[in-house]
Amino acid sequence: MADAAQRLHGLVEQLLGAPFPLRVRAWDGSQAGPPGAPVLVAHRRRALRRLLFKPGELGLARAWVAGDVDIEGDLYTAVDLLSGLVWERGDDARTLSQALRDPDFRAAVRGLLKLAGPPLPPAPPREEVRRARHLHTRRTDRRAVSHHYDVGNDFYALVLGPSMVYSCAYWETPDGTLEDAQRDKLELVCRKLALTPGQRLLDVGCGWGSMAIHAAREHGAHVVGITLSREQAAYARKRVADAGLTDRVEIRVQDYRDVADGPFDAVSSIGMAEHVGSDKYLAYARDLHALLRPGGRLLNHQIARRPQRDERAYDVDAFIDAYVFPDGELAPLGTTVAHLERAGFEVRDVESIREHYALTLRRWVTRLEDGWERAVHLAGPARARVWRLYMAASAVGFERNRLGVNQVLAVRTPDSGHCGLPLRARTWN
Repeated sequence: MADAAQRLHGLVEQLLGAPFPLRVRAWDGSQAGPPGAPVLVAHRRRALRRLLFKPGELGLARAWVAGDVDIEGDLYTAVDLLSGLVWERGDDARTLSQALRDPDFRAAVRGLLKLAGPPLPPAPPREEVRRARHLHTRRTDRRAVSHHYDVGNDFYALVLGPSMVYSCAYWETPDGTLEDAQRDKLELVCRKLALTPGQRLLDVGCGWGSMAIHAAREHGAHVVGITLSREQAAYARKRVADAGLTDRVEIRVQDYRDVADGPFDAVSSIGMAEHVGSDKYLAYARDLHALLRPGGRLLNHQIARRPQRDERAYDVDAFIDAYVFPDGELAPLGTTVAHLERAGFEVRDVESIREHYALTLRRWVTRLEDGWERAVHLAGPARARVWRLYMAASAVGFERNRLGVNQVLAVRTPDSGHCGLPLRARTWN
C-alpha cells in the first residue's frame, strides 16, 4: 500500500506533539509533509525499524550512517529544523511514555511495526563505537583518537585542503580563502603566545604539523608537537622534513601526561582539550602549567557548549560519541576558565570566534561534497556520510549559538606578579 509516508509523518507528529517540519518520502514512493520543505527520504523499511527500536538521535544516526535515510534539499536547513526536535530533545522518555498511554498512538505504533517488517532490531553500523563510560585512560584515549584521526591522511587532505588544519580558521572576510583563514589562525596563536626565535613551544595535539611548522618557520621557535595518532605523526614528520625544519621541529607519538622535558616557553592546545574529559581536565591544566616556565603562556583553543541549569544532567551527544569523537566531552567556557585558574594559571584574554567556525565547517562540507566520489573511495560510504552530517550539523550549531569556540590566553604568572604582557595586551590584532 502506498501510504507509508503519511503514516510515518503522522506518527512523528504524535510523538513530538508538534508539526514535523520536513517532508517525508518512503520506500514505496509515497510522500507527506509540507510542500517545498527538505525531504527526509526513507529508502527502505529497515530505517523504520532502526527508529522504532532506538527512538531519538541514535536511531536516526544509525539510519543515516547505514544509508537507510537521506536528505534531499538543503542539508543545513534540514538539520536546523531537526535540531530543535531531535538533537536538543534527545530521547525524551516522558514524552514517549505519555504518548504510549494514547490508544490512537499505540495503534499507530502497531501499524508501523507491521509496516517495518520482521520485528528484529537491525545491527548497528560497524562504524559505531560503543562503550559504557568515559574512562580517559591512556589506552582509551589512544583508541578514541585513532577512531577519528586514522581515517586516512588522503581523506583529510580532501576535506581540509592544503593547510591540513583541523580546527576553526580565522576569517578576515566571509569570502576569503580557507587557506588564508587557516594561516591567519596559526599566526594569531603565535602572536598571542609572543613567540620569538629560540623559544620552546609544546604543541599539544599537533595534528598534521601545521602549527609546529608555522611557529618554526615564521617565528623561529623550537617546537615539540605531540599526537596520539601514528598516521598524523608520520604525515607531519614528512611535512617537517620537506620544509627543511627537522632541526627545529620534533613530532612525537606521545600522551600529554608523559611529556617530561619541560620547561617550555609556550604551549598551544588547539582543538585538543575537547578530548581530555571533564574528570581529567583539572589534571590536564595542571600538567600544562607544570610544563611551562614562570611567565610562560598557554593558548587554549577549545569548543564550548552552552551551560545547563543542572550541569549534572549533561550527557554527551549520542551521534558524536558513537560515530565521530568517542569520549569527547564539551564544557561551558566558564568551567574551562575555572579549571585553568584552579590549576594556577592567570587568564588574561578570552576571544570568542564562534562565527568563524561556522564559516570553516561550511567550507569543509563543500570540499567533501565536491570530492564525494573520492571521499567514498578513501573512507567508505558510511564514514563519508558521518563526516558530512556532523560537519553540517556543527556548522548550524555554531551559527545558532548552540556551540561556541574560544581562544583563552593564560599565563603561568610568577610570584612577582609580572606576567610579561604589555598594558594593552591585544597587540596581536
